[in-house]
Amino acid sequence: MADEIYFSNNYNDLSQQHGTGAGFQFEFRCSRCSDTWRSPFEPFRSGQAASWIGKGANAAWSLLGGNAGTIHNAADGLAGATWGGARDTAFQRAIDNAQGHFNRCPRCTSHVCGQCWNVEQGLCLQCAPDTAAEAEAARRRGMNDFVADRSYAAGQIAGQGYDVSAPRQLVCPQCRTETRGGAFCPGCGHRLAQNPQCGSCSATVPQGAAFCPGCGSRQ
Repeated sequence: MADEIYFSNNYNDLSQQHGTGAGFQFEFRCSRCSDTWRSPFEPFRSGQAASWIGKGANAAWSLLGGNAGTIHNAADGLAGATWGGARDTAFQRAIDNAQGHFNRCPRCTSHVCGQCWNVEQGLCLQCAPDTAAEAEAARRRGMNDFVADRSYAAGQIAGQGYDVSAPRQLVCPQCRTETRGGAFCPGCGHRLAQNPQCGSCSATVPQGAAFCPGCGSRQ
């Protein structure tokens, strides 16, 4: 099973050992996009037969008042003895079939689907990205970076008028509502911690000041 190691991390074993639906089936995933392909279902006849024998024995012995456990256990034992080898053989067939649905990248050794394969380069798109797609993505990144820089510069200009020294309560002490730096709480109307303004010139008056520092009016 030389190829099995390459599918060690990107397949699911959907096989069932017991029951009328006993059989082998494997689901393989693309290492890049995770799209899946399932191998054709192969019935496990021994497991199916064990289920049928068990049901028949239970029905027969229930009429006779006996115990069908011995027959059922023997049938399960027979199926279990052949399960491992049959599963390995079915898995190898599934791997052989999967080779036609996946491409193995010689650079990273990953198996990828046709959508994730660069035919011209003979590599997966992770190792050899599509040039047109990369160019368009780079153009979009460049435009976004430029717009972000302009927005940052605009924000710096707008921030020149922001009073960074004014105290602000971001959470109302009365009702715990977020205030977003407002003068009054939007939840209860409580006046938040901000220095009062002069009634004459609207300048900010420090706490405890007797006169306005802007116009000299008594406060």
